[in-house]
Amino acid sequence: MPLLSIEHVTKRYGNFVAVDSVSFDAQPGRILGLLGPNGAGKTSTIRMIAYITIPDEGQILFDGRPVGPWSQEQMGYLPEERGLYKKLRVGEQLRYLAELKGIPRADADARIRQWLDRFDATDWYNKKVEELSKGMQQKVQFIATILPEPRLVILDEPFSGLDPINSELLRDIILELKDAGRTILFASHRMEQVEQICDDICLISRGQILVKGSLREVKSGFGRDAVMLNFDGDSSFLDDLEAQELIRISNRTHHRAEMRLLNGTPARRVLDAALQHVDELYHFEVMEPPLSEIFVSVVSEQEKQRNAQAA
Repeated sequence: MPLLSIEHVTKRYGNFVAVDSVSFDAQPGRILGLLGPNGAGKTSTIRMIAYITIPDEGQILFDGRPVGPWSQEQMGYLPEERGLYKKLRVGEQLRYLAELKGIPRADADARIRQWLDRFDATDWYNKKVEELSKGMQQKVQFIATILPEPRLVILDEPFSGLDPINSELLRDIILELKDAGRTILFASHRMEQVEQICDDICLISRGQILVKGSLREVKSGFGRDAVMLNFDGDSSFLDDLEAQELIRISNRTHHRAEMRLLNGTPARRVLDAALQHVDELYHFEVMEPPLSEIFVSVVSEQEKQRNAQAA
């Protein structure tokens, strides 16, 4: 049984439909990625799940019951807009937020010091929040989110402001929470981040879910028509293939290229062209398309349908 169920939820702001009849489930022990560009409706959906706003239509169930103040106690929410008290010291701020969730002071202090140590931030305990960098504040707010050991962890752009080392640490902790059986909802516009850690995905654009399901099922449903090359030498053959509409290049550097095969082009056509032109071919792989390419494809189709209806 899913811990969280969103059933035909719609949210309007005046005449603007921010969320349009959205439905999906989130399961314990799995990470659900809610992804789409800024303004797609991700944060509006999350705010309804957290009972900050309420739907105009549809319902949101947590453990089989409509969400409300009671369910907020079992959720941890890291919003995209961070909200720490700048003048408070880190330790007292985390203790205050923990006590709001009903955690006794002694337990709160033990958890705070454990998590600060995990983030190599023990000496932050007596520092004021305003003394910390953006990335350091991000880690403090993440600790505040998971300190009460919530059943549902909601993370809206959690890697924003973090360097690669701290991003990796945060990713490891999120995966540990998943292994501990928590339900995790991860919202992002960064497709590669979602692809790295999510079990299930919902692709959302203009308030509508265009694709949803397990990451493996979604990617396999789009076939194996992506090609990746690593090489040294002349890359002009790629321009020729693209001009003939045999491929579409999605990512390209001097030594690497990612592309989609178009119009039934066999992968061998790209391989033969590469062997004729490059000095060295180090890697050639035919694979499923990355999420970024899938998203471009489904959003383009959505736009075509909207334009056709408008016409």
